[in-house]
Amino acid sequence: MENFEEKTCLCALNRIFGFEPKMTHALISNLGSASEVFRLKDKDIDRILGPYSRHRGKICSESVEKAARELEKLARIDTTFIGYTEQGYPELLRHCADAPAGLYVRSRTPVEKLFGSRRSIAVVGTRNISPYGREWCERIVRSLGDCSPAPMIISGLALGTDYCAHKTALDSGIPTIGVMATGPETIYPIRHRRIAEDMVQTPGCALVTDYPPGTAPLAIHFLRRNRIIAGLSEAVILTESRSKGGGMMTARLAFSYDRGVYALPGRVDDPFSQGCNELIAGGTAEALVSMERLTESLRLTYGLGKNAASIAEIIAGRYGSDSDDEHLKTMENILRTIRSRRGITVEELADEVMIPYRKAVEITGILAIDGFITTDLLQRCSINPKFM
Repeated sequence: MENFEEKTCLCALNRIFGFEPKMTHALISNLGSASEVFRLKDKDIDRILGPYSRHRGKICSESVEKAARELEKLARIDTTFIGYTEQGYPELLRHCADAPAGLYVRSRTPVEKLFGSRRSIAVVGTRNISPYGREWCERIVRSLGDCSPAPMIISGLALGTDYCAHKTALDSGIPTIGVMATGPETIYPIRHRRIAEDMVQTPGCALVTDYPPGTAPLAIHFLRRNRIIAGLSEAVILTESRSKGGGMMTARLAFSYDRGVYALPGRVDDPFSQGCNELIAGGTAEALVSMERLTESLRLTYGLGKNAASIAEIIAGRYGSDSDDEHLKTMENILRTIRSRRGITVEELADEVMIPYRKAVEITGILAIDGFITTDLLQRCSINPKFM
């Protein structure tokens, strides 16, 4: 019952601060849990909310009751709400500063088995897909599917490139996730209803959104959902885009999250290749010049083709006989954090995992000696793909 109460309160906070997720993070960090937010006394709400005090009227039992009714209805459409403090929430997304308080997930696959078991690569681009873009989108997805295990393909269920990526993945037996800009019950565009239902019914696939039921497909929602696509992915591949567009935003967000960015170069006079060419010229994206080089780069940098769900097993197998459960859990958290934040410093790592700096130095030193991670002179840590 306590876990359900926390989930319900997270769902309520997602509705209240959906456009300001950092406020939810701050409240939970300060108060310890989502349920504690709704136990605040009136005199404390204004002080704690500060500039967000306009929401004070929503911090009430009615909001929690509404969220509880919503959770009951979600089960009827194969939808689960997963809060960002719960087990099963995607680790890659959790480490983004603007990660949503929760996700609505439509899938026949249990949420705890959906994320983290595979690498995840986003394939995005223009809605006005060209024959060149379509050919390369299909080649990219199929080539990624040749890896064992194949990565999960992330895209946005939109027209053009997104549809091509999802369709190619499904036809090739590759798991794929569509990130929506609407509530979980609304498929947009309507012509994609069939492929959306196929994704819900196919094991390992899903539809995901941070927007609550009843949310309409407004332009601002499509822009905001791009952070979810970038946040769920270890790397983003942009096939075609104008200088300004959703694909460009997703690529730049991925770069800001320290994720890999790859772009397909095109003709200088092609407006739908201009964005890709600009990212390559500016050093934001690596040029996709061949599938062989792309898969090799993904393999070396992100361990593509290796199972991403084995961190706990690796730690337990190597250190289980010499360490207690708490120490093993700390080592596991450190490895997960380094995997999701390539290049994180030891000092940043200590703050992120909430352990003393000296302990972070000790553990990263052990992991580096044993070959699980690499460190440079600035104490920046990265996963060694040979082992992970």
